[in-house]
Amino acid sequence: MSLPPRPQDAARRNLLLLILLRWLAVGGQLATILVVEFGMGIRLPLAPMLTTLAGLVVLNLVQLATARFPVTNAELLGALLIDVAALGVQLALSGGATNPFVTLFLLQVVLGAVLLEAWSSWLLVAVTSAAFALLAFVHRPLPLPPEFASRLSVPYMLGSWFNFTLAAVLAVLFVTRGAANLRQRDAHLAAMRSLAAEQEQIVRMGLLASGAAHELGTPLSTLSVTLGDWRHEAEARAFPRLAGEIAELEAEVARCKEILAGILFAAGEVTGEAPARTTLRRFVQRIVERWGRPELVTLDDCLWRDPPIVADRALAQTIVNLLDNAIEAGASHVTLTYALDDAGDGGEEEIVIAARDDGRGFPPEFLDGIGRPYQSSKERRGAGLGLFLASNVLRTLGGSLEARNDPRGGAVVVLRLPLATLSLEKKG
Repeated sequence: MSLPPRPQDAARRNLLLLILLRWLAVGGQLATILVVEFGMGIRLPLAPMLTTLAGLVVLNLVQLATARFPVTNAELLGALLIDVAALGVQLALSGGATNPFVTLFLLQVVLGAVLLEAWSSWLLVAVTSAAFALLAFVHRPLPLPPEFASRLSVPYMLGSWFNFTLAAVLAVLFVTRGAANLRQRDAHLAAMRSLAAEQEQIVRMGLLASGAAHELGTPLSTLSVTLGDWRHEAEARAFPRLAGEIAELEAEVARCKEILAGILFAAGEVTGEAPARTTLRRFVQRIVERWGRPELVTLDDCLWRDPPIVADRALAQTIVNLLDNAIEAGASHVTLTYALDDAGDGGEEEIVIAARDDGRGFPPEFLDGIGRPYQSSKERRGAGLGLFLASNVLRTLGGSLEARNDPRGGAVVVLRLPLATLSLEKKG
């Protein structure tokens, strides 16, 4: 897949397009001058008019020679203003505002609306409108033969100027608005492509985790059966220490099997277990109790009521990941706050879970792209992937994740999700 062009490349191509159009303008003006002078017999001041065309040719050659350098909006604006000045000189030498080619100013306005920033486009509107008005008074009258001669009234000239200015304003207004809409559409498409790429990574990671869970299930089952047999052996019953070690191993194997079951559940595979009904307070407390180092966590219970919910394994694993990340970031203590908030979208109650630690915090560059996969640092190993998975779990549940550094030190990660997502009425 080809990469989109860089802004510098697009500006350079715009300059090359402007150079091409200027070549066409030079050729058209030269042909018009020759036809009027020699074909129609109307005398024109050839020397200054051809000198003006020569100046445009020199400008084109200079811009072609420097086109390899970065092109700025000011450079494009300057080139268009020179084109407007050259056209104004040609018109001043050939009838001014009475010359039918005065409407070519509108071409410069449209080009400016397409190629320039908005303020530059409106500057071109003002300059060309002023040039049109000035040419009505300052110009060299054309010595037309009687069959071509005509006199334009002042109201007609005023109407022509107003018509030109109105057309220029509308052209810039609609072209710039259309360009803004296209930029918004492109930004939306880029965001959707980024989201699709993230979802594809999630699917791949889910397939990998699901496959690993299935593969590990067999040896764990074998270990469980073997440990059960050992526990009933006479030697094990005769030595309490050995029996205790076997019991500890059985507990660890059971914990591994539960973790694998959680992985399969998060991957969308049903394990035959009924959804666990609990309350929000018991749900959070149970997660901390079953975490490896519950003594490092202080629970801050801010619930004004304890709503019944369904224990979501993906959310539970997300909270465990936050605790693991805090310890990996050098934290010696984590405060886990859980509360209900009535200020959710649409007035719905939200579950708010905040993990505040006293570790090293997040690097500033990490916070700029929070939740992107594999974005981490040596000081915070695994945090990028953990928060990436947490962000997507919260997004699946209709919630959001916010991460920031605490001014007092450490990091704060806040999870928000609608209470209705876990309520018994919805899940049960």
